Amino acid sequence: MFDLKWLYELIIVIYCLSLIGYFIDFIQNNRKANRAAFWLLSMVWVLQTFFLLGQTLLESHFPIVTIYDGLYFYAWILVTFSLILNRLFRIDFFIFFTNVLGFFMMMLHIFTRAQYDATEKAMRLVSELLATHITLAIISYGFFTFSCIFSFMYLFQYRLLKEKKWNKRLLRLGDLGKLDTFSYVAVILGVPLLLIAIILGLVWGYTSGDEFYWYDSKTLGSFVVLLIYLIYLFLRVVKGYQGRTMAFYNTGAFLFLLVNFFLFSSLSNFHF
Repeated sequence: MFDLKWLYELIIVIYCLSLIGYFIDFIQNNRKANRAAFWLLSMVWVLQTFFLLGQTLLESHFPIVTIYDGLYFYAWILVTFSLILNRLFRIDFFIFFTNVLGFFMMMLHIFTRAQYDATEKAMRLVSELLATHITLAIISYGFFTFSCIFSFMYLFQYRLLKEKKWNKRLLRLGDLGKLDTFSYVAVILGVPLLLIAIILGLVWGYTSGDEFYWYDSKTLGSFVVLLIYLIYLFLRVVKGYQGRTMAFYNTGAFLFLLVNFFLFSSLSNFHF
């Protein structure tokens, strides 16, 4: 018999990629990212439909009796109608905001599933949530690290130009515009990954059976890191700041990220 667990995990992965694409389009007005996100979301709908049909065949009735089944069907409805309305009216941001909610419903589905179905498969799914949470968080930290390196190179290049030190090192650093853009793009990629990692971490915290504290140092630190980089995007996109000012801000943001990763982890009750 086909194990639907793997299908469910594939849905979550593709859904994450779709949301990242829509987030990039939301920040940069990137039509290529929008198209890729739309087709990824279409794949999510196809896989969700197969999963729904598979559950119906396995249980011999339409799976909507329990709360967690209802949440999954709700998420399917959100994906279905957002795709239809987007095709009819081309409201791009509508599909983005709707599927942020849809992804949240999928996370709630996992949470309630663990509450109602305390089987080995359900517990294994919860443990895999933890692995995914950690993986996405570390990948997001990698993007923030790249962003900081580009900002450092920007500041170094800026200083060389200001002091008129024309040498080979200046040429090998790259021009200021590209360094500034690369730093910005790295943050755009890191923010949605960190947001998804935090959501998965919260779901795991409530479903794992271990003690979970909202006031845990690493939990609060992760929220602050996310807020700092959201402020970075706000200053860059809405206020129009760029260049040297944002390079300094980005460097400071990364220093706090390091504090959260090393110091707050050691003070945490359940992070290591």
